[in-house]
Amino acid sequence: MMQVFQRVLLKRTERPQCIRQSARWMSKGGDMKSKLAELIPKEQERLKKIKKDYGKISLGDTTVDMCIGGMRGIKGMLWECSLLDADEGIRFRGLSIPECQKKLPGAISGGEPLPEGLLWLLVTGEVPTKEQVAGVTKDFQKRSKVPGFVFDVLNKFPTSAHPMTQLTAGIMALQTQSEFAKAYEAGLHKSKYWQPVYEDSMNLMAQLPEVAAFIYRRVYKGGKTIPPDPKLDYAANYAHMMGYTDKKFHELMRLYITIHSDHEGGNVSAHTVHLVGSALSDPYLSVAAGMNGLAGPLHGLANQEVLRWIQGVVKEVGADASTEQLKEFVWKTLKSGKVVPGYGHAVLRKTDPRYQCQREFALKHLPNDPLFKMVSKIYEVVPPILLETGKVKNPWPNVDAHSGVLLQYYGMKEENYYTVLFGVSRTMGVLAQLIWDRALGLPIERPKSLTFGWIENYCKKKAK
Repeated sequence: MMQVFQRVLLKRTERPQCIRQSARWMSKGGDMKSKLAELIPKEQERLKKIKKDYGKISLGDTTVDMCIGGMRGIKGMLWECSLLDADEGIRFRGLSIPECQKKLPGAISGGEPLPEGLLWLLVTGEVPTKEQVAGVTKDFQKRSKVPGFVFDVLNKFPTSAHPMTQLTAGIMALQTQSEFAKAYEAGLHKSKYWQPVYEDSMNLMAQLPEVAAFIYRRVYKGGKTIPPDPKLDYAANYAHMMGYTDKKFHELMRLYITIHSDHEGGNVSAHTVHLVGSALSDPYLSVAAGMNGLAGPLHGLANQEVLRWIQGVVKEVGADASTEQLKEFVWKTLKSGKVVPGYGHAVLRKTDPRYQCQREFALKHLPNDPLFKMVSKIYEVVPPILLETGKVKNPWPNVDAHSGVLLQYYGMKEENYYTVLFGVSRTMGVLAQLIWDRALGLPIERPKSLTFGWIENYCKKKAK
């Protein structure tokens, strides 16, 4: 009887602690979190209404091709932060990239948008003021201290380990400070899950640039690290800790992080974070899983593959190659059973707007760079050839076709590291959505899988 009483008493004493934790999270989160708290109840009701009114409506027929072809085109996932249209490209909360460049506050007049402003947009659905963006920057700075043991963990790796391997390990080391893991263990009510997920997400985003910069300096610069500069914004500080002081490179990093942050939920990294998070794995575990997906050659690793291919073009036919020489090289690549990296996209049926805004940046800041000129020539040659093969629906360049050339121009020639930049950027989009996943109480993801036999029998019956 005494043991039962003690267990009951323990449960009663745990709950006030959780309530106190919730109050503390609400008080220290800053304006963006307060805004989020206002928005969540309305969006929760919106989800309930959609489920009640439209839950039984078909979103379209699922074909066998969709089932065995990577689930292409299957509408089966809620992702509020961004939407990808085949013809017009990505929209962040309804805003195109050019609109984001125009409406989101920048560090300089007429400059690229600050990633902190995009994060506000992704989380709240509203365009922030300069003051609100400054508040997010300040909040990141307060949270940015990385525990020393994280660097100890990374120092155990050989410097030959791929930077993405080290990044994932660094995120896993940070997981030991997860607020959500502690709150869940203490019995926090599910209606409040979003609060510690918000804290974890902000902490991870704040600390990731220093972890990523540490990896860069350790692998490529002899291990001599550079401390953060509290006067700089998120992207500029990341560049500074890597050792880049050129203000134009800081502008490039602001653009890079902004356009790589999110690309709706179906891509491998975003979907993985959503999937793992649906099991109530904390943000650190979820993002680490997503980074492992991003490290694949068909996803985030593609940017380094593109640069190596372009360098191969220059090496074989020269920087001043003629159109005919380029065509010959492209056909040689295709006939060898390889693809032209940086061209084609699972959804897009036009030139990726992320490619286009990088091209505009290059035209403004490095119009005479030989590699940029080569990228422009390739842009003219590759699409017609891919169309001629009759096997490619989208022959146009994607985001990876341009980013490496810009980074090379400013001195970042370590292409193995490029996916880490992508990873730091993508974290913003997936964590903004993960907060909403928990706020809306979305369930664990569990699609139905089929066997060959089931598909064959079903199709035979349907044919009769």
